[in-house]
Amino acid sequence: MENEPAPAPAPAPAKKKREGVKLTDKQKADLTKHMTKMEKQGMSKAEMKSHRMKMMVRMRKGMTVNKAHKDITK
Repeated sequence: MENEPAPAPAPAPAKKKREGVKLTDKQKADLTKHMTKMEKQGMSKAEMKSHRMKMMVRMRKGMTVNKAHKDITK
């Protein structure tokens, strides 16, 4: 057996592009109303942004505002 070249490594699988699930108009309105309530509780801007992003992720999965909020505050 002669020196055989090593097989080329398999190319890395291409990253899947996530299909964006958009919030409905009702979900957007509910989230805006919720964030107004949170603002009155004295959250900083950074906390507000973080909370909103966490809420949006959960709402895209189909959770309601109340369920998403409870999930975050666990």
